This record gives sequence, C-alpha cells and structure tokens, in this order.
Amino acid sequence: MIQIRHLDSTAADFNERLHTLLAFESATDDAIEHAVTTILADVKSRGDAAVIEYTNRFDRVSVTAMAQLEIGQAELQAALDGLPEAQRAALHTAADRIRVFHTRQKQELNGFSYTEADGTVLGQRVNALDRVGIYVPGGKAAYPSSVLMNAIPAHVAGVKEIIMVVPTPDGVKNQMVLAAAAIAGVTRVITIGGAQAVGALAYGTETIQAVDKIVGPGNAYVAAAKRRVFGTVGIDMIAGPSEILVLCDGSTDPDWVAMDLFSQAEHDELAQAILLCPDADYIARVEASIHKLLPTMPRSETITTSMSDRGALIKVRSMEEACEIASDIAAEHLEISAVEPRQWADQIRHAGAMFLGRFSSESLGDYCCGPNHVLPTSRTARFSSPLGVYDFQKRSSMIEVSAAGAQTLGKVAAELAYGEGLQAHARSAELRLDSVPLQRSPLRTP
Repeated sequence: MIQIRHLDSTAADFNERLHTLLAFESATDDAIEHAVTTILADVKSRGDAAVIEYTNRFDRVSVTAMAQLEIGQAELQAALDGLPEAQRAALHTAADRIRVFHTRQKQELNGFSYTEADGTVLGQRVNALDRVGIYVPGGKAAYPSSVLMNAIPAHVAGVKEIIMVVPTPDGVKNQMVLAAAAIAGVTRVITIGGAQAVGALAYGTETIQAVDKIVGPGNAYVAAAKRRVFGTVGIDMIAGPSEILVLCDGSTDPDWVAMDLFSQAEHDELAQAILLCPDADYIARVEASIHKLLPTMPRSETITTSMSDRGALIKVRSMEEACEIASDIAAEHLEISAVEPRQWADQIRHAGAMFLGRFSSESLGDYCCGPNHVLPTSRTARFSSPLGVYDFQKRSSMIEVSAAGAQTLGKVAAELAYGEGLQAHARSAELRLDSVPLQRSPLRTP
C-alpha cells in the first residue's frame, strides 16, 4: 500500500519539512570510493591489460585483447538495419528532432568580434573539443535515447572523435543502443563499463586515446570515477536520482498527472515525484488516481517505494506561491499543467527543463521533442544547465591591439602592473608606447 506524504505551505514547519524531503546525500560509501580509487590507479598504470581484466571480471566475459571489445561501424549499421521498422523509424525521428534543436543552439553560440575606434579588434572564437567520451549504461538498463542525447550535440558541435563505452554483461549487446550509435555519428564503440571505462577514457591506454571530456550517466561507481578524474578531463555533471515536479492548477485529468508522477518514480527507489497545487479537492483526486493506476504498473514496487519515501502532494495557497516554491526546489523536470502555462513559466527562475501545458508530458522530452534530456538534478538547476552543444565547445578570447590602441591601453596596464609590483608586465606594455618612459623604481610597489 502506497503512503504518500501530504504537505501544506501554510504549516509553520513547511519549509523545514520540504527541505528535509528534498535532501539527498550523493556521497558514495567508503567501499565504493576505495574500489574506484584502486581501479583508476590500475588502469592508469597498466592500461589495456587492466581494462581487460576488470571487464572480464565484472561483465562476465572472456576476452584477451581490446580488439575483441570494439564494435565496428559495419556492426553498428547492421544493428540499425536489423531493427523492426517501427523502432528504426522512431530512432530516426528522435535523432532528427534532437539534431535540429542542437543545430539551432549552435547558431546562437557562434563567436563574435568588434573593432574599436583605434583599430583594436576584440572578440571570442568558439572551437569544438577534439575528442569526447560518452558513457552509456548497459546490463539491466539500456538507453538508446541517452546515446542520441549525448552524441548528437557533440557531433553538431563539431567534435572530431566521439568514443562511446557501453558495458555488455555476459556479452549481450543491445541492438537499439548500437543502432542509435550508428545514427548519432559515434566514431568508436568499445564494450567496457564501470570505473575502468572512465579511467581508460580519462588517462588513455594503448588502444584508447585520452578524451577531453566524459559525459553520460552511470551507476555509483561511474559517478565516483567521474568525480575523481575531473580536472584531468572535463565532465558534464554528477547526476542524482531523477525528479519530476508537477505544478497544476487543477484543470488537467488527474489520471494524466498521476501517470506523469509515475514516469519518474519508476526509474528507481530514490527518484522523486512531487505535485504542487492550490486545490485540495484536486489533490485528493490525483491521490485516488495514484491508488487506482498503481496496480497496473509493471514497476509498481519501485514506484511505491519512490513515492512513499521521497514523493509528496503539496497544497499551496496559490499558483503564485507554487511558482516560488518550484523555483526553490529547482527540479530536473518541471511540468506546468495549467490553462495558461506561459503565465506561470515567466515566474519560474530555476528548472532543468520546463514542460508547458497539459499535453507536454515529461516523457516526450525524454525521447523525441528535441531539447536534451540530460538535466541537472538535486537542485543544481539553480546554477547549471541542460547538456548542450556548449558542453562540447570551448571559447578562446581574441585580442588584436592596434598601434594606436597600445598607446592608451599600455599606459593603463603599466599603471596597474606597477601597482601590483609586477615590473616586467609594466615594461612589456611600456616598450610599445611611442614615447617609452624611464623605468620606474622597483620601490614603487605595494
């Protein structure tokens, strides 16, 4: 029997109870940290040999060379060609929409330059990363949609080499995952996973070149490994459990809202599903729908645990207050299921992705709308963004100072440099002045 907590924003202890509900301890336990540290050090030291050893152990395969773990382009294409027509068409449609969205995103991220009156040219150049690694879960969880969402933005950004790693326990390959790699423009696919795969991507081995950035979801070992290699390479984020927050004015079919809550609760027991609504009668109707529909769900046990432990139905004073609370929660997925959703969206400051109107179910965004489904969790939407083309690019400042500009800027720079006690900085600027002043005394320092 599912027991969902009810909160009321008028209660004196509401804020305390809400933040207790939202709290999630993302730190891994000592055993995981120790195992990951050992694996990463081993991969860094022994390269391919260590990767093969751990892959044989954890994925229950028996290989002797890295070549046996790589899937060629011909096999990827064969996987795509071998799918049922409906699955193949769905992958192509989703990929096309994701590519269109991220291509438009790239157009907004082009560099810029401007010329000042004295001829100095300043600007910014945008270049793609050379090589990225994409981690794709395998085994019980196989997500072709994650292949599309991670690889297509990298491809659109102009990344030259996209290396995908995916574990294949017992040697079982998911054909839709391979087909998605074929569609998304993945360069290499290597059937390794876990912390050893992260280590291989970060440090490089005899057969895998080190990448510039690692993206993609994984289990606690993968998350711990990504955290440890950050700095050697870039990473996208450390993802927490999935979240959905539904902000509803009471106008949507309660069955729809209940199922939307289920859509995230079914991910795992730590997922979070919350409803904010000013209508107490409507909240009761949603709760009734939850009890009615739950027995029809194949993953009902997971949903029950998730919603009992971390879910909530919250009564608020008004939609305006709901928007304020929603911004504080900063959920990964925010559905605004209301008659005038844009009115309320304008009042939201923080959310990973917003789904506006009763027809915009979060599940559509997971698969085929176009915007990326890799989103910040655990309130990190307050300061971070969805995965996008910008994650696979970096910017370089461009500075071309004219002779005339050097006369003005040189004096300013020299004055500041002397103030900081950096004589060579000052003289470097002064040597370019038409009238070079005598070197100042070193005593003129702070």
